[in-house]
Amino acid sequence: MNAEVLRLIGKISRALDSIANIEFKDLNLNRGQYLYLVRVYEHPQIILEELALMLRVDKTTASRAVNKLVKQGLIQKQKDAQSLKRQLLSVTDEGTKLAKFILKENDYSENQALKGFDYEQIRQLISLLEMVDANLLADYQLVKSGKTRNY
Repeated sequence: MNAEVLRLIGKISRALDSIANIEFKDLNLNRGQYLYLVRVYEHPQIILEELALMLRVDKTTASRAVNKLVKQGLIQKQKDAQSLKRQLLSVTDEGTKLAKFILKENDYSENQALKGFDYEQIRQLISLLEMVDANLLADYQLVKSGKTRNY
């Protein structure tokens, strides 16, 4: 029964990702780039490592996506005054327009997904999903560091 929970979460995630990729095709955003753009919009001055962890992707994947968004003029990089190696990410004016549009779609999708739920059910669902995420974070970091989980 436990595997069924993860399959259902995956199915929901893939459906929403598929919808977004189709709807955002005209925005010239490749697969998943909208995730990076919106997270940088929501977290101005974020660094790449934090963004990668937030999205649960490796740093190379995040870097590739961010660099494409920089080339498109949607995200900009600025040197961090406290650490010359780090670059702070923020969205441009054009990136802000797109991020706001994407967030409207996100709100619509969330409202569709949560039809019939009352406030308390939504809070409970969020709490439960945060627990699932927290439970998996250690394994995620372990595997990303090159180690293997003990089954």
